[in-house]
Amino acid sequence: MSELADIPWNLIMPLIVLQFILMIVALVDVIRHRRTNGPFIMWIFIIILGNLIGPILYFIFGRRQV
Repeated sequence: MSELADIPWNLIMPLIVLQFILMIVALVDVIRHRRTNGPFIMWIFIIILGNLIGPILYFIFGRRQV
């Protein structure tokens, strides 16, 4: 347990919050529009399992431009 006390949480917590917000926004977007470049389910898995890079990949490559 002493390893957890040594972690600089004030540096890591903003990344965790950013990851969570990006994931929620990307999931809401993919569920609302359902028109993506590639299979719908694939993008959901990429968003959830891709940590911070998954939602970013979805917004760059997955969204179908209207």
